Amino acid sequence: MKKIKTALLSYGMSGKVFHAPFLDIHPGFELLGSWERSKKLIQEDYPYVKSYPSIDDLLADDVDLVIVNTPVGTHYEYAKKVLLAGKHAVVEKAFTTTVAEAEELAKIAHEKGLKLAVFQNRRWDSDFKTIQKIINEGVLGDLVEAEFHFDRYNPLLSPKAHKETANDGAGVLKDLGPHIIDQAICLFGSPKSVFGDVRITRENSLVDDWFDLLLIYDDFRVRLKAGFFVREANPAYTIHGKKGSFLKPRGDIQEDELKIGKKPNLESWGKEPDDLKGILHTEIDGKVIREKVLTIQGNYFTFFDGVFNSITNNVAEPVTAQDGVKVMQIIEAAIASSAQRTVINL
Repeated sequence: MKKIKTALLSYGMSGKVFHAPFLDIHPGFELLGSWERSKKLIQEDYPYVKSYPSIDDLLADDVDLVIVNTPVGTHYEYAKKVLLAGKHAVVEKAFTTTVAEAEELAKIAHEKGLKLAVFQNRRWDSDFKTIQKIINEGVLGDLVEAEFHFDRYNPLLSPKAHKETANDGAGVLKDLGPHIIDQAICLFGSPKSVFGDVRITRENSLVDDWFDLLLIYDDFRVRLKAGFFVREANPAYTIHGKKGSFLKPRGDIQEDELKIGKKPNLESWGKEPDDLKGILHTEIDGKVIREKVLTIQGNYFTFFDGVFNSITNNVAEPVTAQDGVKVMQIIEAAIASSAQRTVINL
């Protein structure tokens, strides 16, 4: 097996937690190292890799794939540089800051015959995979409405300056928003129109920290919400159909386990505790049932396996650049809608 030589553009939390552990265990990747500006940390965890002093040094190395995991406002600049250097790329969410930037990156990758994937790891969360299964099985009947939450209780401002400084890449709509927007598109496709309400709720905040989006489809609606003042959690997923409902709390454990240094595996990894099972209340074959549903195992490894397969076998990326464009279209529409207080057609 020819290994895909891979490098990171930073080794902060995302590089350490979401990328390096999976690149390290996947037999199809070779982790070459990371661009590190001030703190030199990657070699503490992976002594055999390099710490690059600049992006130019990284791109001059024998690198096949680059993970663009820098602040959102830099994604377009760095991803474009990576692609123009002839390297495949994985770009974290939010893909870019505008639709035009996303479309240009997709165009460059296509013209140069390169793979460009968006890191939407939440498609492989245990709770979302379970929601996906319930919907695909049709046990709720024709869907009427769905509501996804990505809520937290955290009134304090982040110590990371790029997250709290007013800039095109900051704010919860471009931080947590892409996760649940992408999940909605993955399940239901792009909506016909969007109504958005985007607010600042924390004292002294300069960036949006609350949003409520309504995605309008022909015959049903999807509401997406996130905020920092939710001390008592709502269900992360609420789906209502003409036969029944499914409610699921947020329960995926992968991020928490990665943060404390646990290494991913393919057997027991990503299994939720039983007390976070979802509740299915519906009618099947004329019988009304109300029961807890076993949660499907989550595993971000699947994303990296998809990236490997896309490069090796020249098939579609697990999350395509066009998927990223669609998310940015909804984010742009939501910002315009909130400013104009009107529905924006896509």
